Amino acid sequence: MLTESSIEDIRETGRVITPAAEADKTKLGPLKDLPGRWSNDALPGRGWNIIALPFFEGPFKYRLLMNQYNEDLTFEIADTGVPNRGIETAAAGISGDQFVVALDYQQVTTQIAAADFPESGLKARNETPIHHEPGLFLHMTNKARSDEALGTFDVARLGTIPHGDSVLALGTVKKSLGIPPMSGLPVGSRLGHTVLDEVLKPVDEANRNDYVAPYRHFHHAPFKGTLAGLPDFPGFEPVDTTRLLREAIAGETVLETTVLDFDTTIESGGILNIPFVVDEANATSMRSIFWIHKVKGNSPDKPRMLLQYAQFVFLDFFPRGDGSPGLIRWPHISINTMEKVEDDPKPMYAMVRDGKFDSNVA
Repeated sequence: MLTESSIEDIRETGRVITPAAEADKTKLGPLKDLPGRWSNDALPGRGWNIIALPFFEGPFKYRLLMNQYNEDLTFEIADTGVPNRGIETAAAGISGDQFVVALDYQQVTTQIAAADFPESGLKARNETPIHHEPGLFLHMTNKARSDEALGTFDVARLGTIPHGDSVLALGTVKKSLGIPPMSGLPVGSRLGHTVLDEVLKPVDEANRNDYVAPYRHFHHAPFKGTLAGLPDFPGFEPVDTTRLLREAIAGETVLETTVLDFDTTIESGGILNIPFVVDEANATSMRSIFWIHKVKGNSPDKPRMLLQYAQFVFLDFFPRGDGSPGLIRWPHISINTMEKVEDDPKPMYAMVRDGKFDSNVA
């Protein structure tokens, strides 16, 4: 959280809704390095996505889809002093109000390669936008909630997705470099707790058509997309979906890292979905971790900025097969490594107007 003097300055100044270039970024706290445009212009093809989808025409009644994508993610300062009025009686002359800093973000991802198993013929065409998400990152400058185990929840992410989903995730701020492994294997499938053991087995005639065969397929034949020609490139696979993030940062000299860790299961967070999504493949929880790296550049006074993220969403569909109540939980995971290419980008509407993006993004 900000210092008392900074909070008092926000209280006295009031709300400031202004273009990013004119705003005071010192008020942004842990979000101060985000404003600008982040993209895969210099790091093409570093976006990867895995998702299981119902597919009744196939032998498993689902298919496992892998996407490789490029992304544009733009942050702009929306407001540096949003007041949330408190009902508590102010003590010792201190206001009972909370003040929030807000960044507007716009995310667009464009598929450049895809593969699914079993093959469905349903993959989107390459060079097609596959995701559009507007939203907000918030920094609660004071009166943030805390948890003894997790820390202080002084950041939040709000996002809306055209599929019919609305997300609120509270989060914590850390100073760390470590990127942990993240499993993309389903929870509660017919094999229960033995899913990992089954996926690690070599592909043979005996298991070619068992229930986790799509995961075994991509574990033993990782998806490499347009980077298949790179020597020793490991590819993207479901057992350790964040390996490519660790590989991407391994060759950099990292000067400083800020970690934003958002989770919809914290406090009042959650996901709201339209009825069709709830009934068919319900998105029930999300965790997204952003690593904001300051790395060594070509000169000491000009460091480069890299942004990495891993986003984990549980999609619930099909009855569980491990004896527990409820539905199988299928991880939908997206990762990317991007570089900041502009500090003061054009607004998204201007990019669409100028032909940077297709405005008919689905």
